[in-house]
Amino acid sequence: MRNTAKITTAVLAAGALTFGLSACGGSDSGSGKADPDATLTVAATPTPQGEILTYVKDHLAAKAGLKLEVKEFTDYVTPNTAVQQGQVDANYFQHKPYLDDFNKKNGTDIVPVPGGTVHLEPLGVYSKSLKKLTDLKQGATVALPNDTTNEARALKLLEANGVLKLKSGAGYDATPKDVTDNPKGLKFKELEAAQLPRSLGDVDAAVINGNYALEAKLSPAKDALVAESAEGNPYANFLAVKKGNEKDPRVVKLAKLLTSPEVKKFIEDKYDGAVVPAF
Repeated sequence: MRNTAKITTAVLAAGALTFGLSACGGSDSGSGKADPDATLTVAATPTPQGEILTYVKDHLAAKAGLKLEVKEFTDYVTPNTAVQQGQVDANYFQHKPYLDDFNKKNGTDIVPVPGGTVHLEPLGVYSKSLKKLTDLKQGATVALPNDTTNEARALKLLEANGVLKLKSGAGYDATPKDVTDNPKGLKFKELEAAQLPRSLGDVDAAVINGNYALEAKLSPAKDALVAESAEGNPYANFLAVKKGNEKDPRVVKLAKLLTSPEVKKFIEDKYDGAVVPAF
């Protein structure tokens, strides 16, 4: 669904969020009262964020004096609503354009943790029937992620590869309505990002977020018809918290670990270009 959901108990229930404040060591970190020995609970999508956090938990956290718990979610809404309502301490799953859009639409005040970005998952175009993007036929159907920023990101990727043109000034909220030149008369099917890999049998091509491509055993480096470049890319992922909690000592420790040489090597070795370090 498009990311216009308001923060409600129903949304949290839909995300199967059943643990309470006690599970994340409390919500007083912004006031400097957080117990530095309490467990830090972080919401994340499973791949690669959950895997990266699990690596930190298993190999780096104890030495740094950090107790870490990872809660995995398969959608892009619940990790933010959980942070906003204090039911997890932090999340790691999103890029800045998405977070800015989420805050604006939901009245939330979630912020990136100082220390920089962690990784980029190149967005790619995938197909079961095409060998090249230029093989798209007249009237072909292309599936797009339906949350605002990732849909714009997908359209910009198609534009960068000569498939279509967007109106001048189209930004991080571009939609198919902003397409001004569509020479092949492409049809766009807007789907929740997690559903895109499963749509490949029903469409001619799909623009898929990197984490969901990985979960579906698709590699942006090897399987994508085209993929984003990492250079100058604004869509790198980072650790985020509710505003005021940036100086929680546990959060500071985790941010440092996520941008350590060990994590950089883990990302490079495990993902072979499908996920790239952004620090």
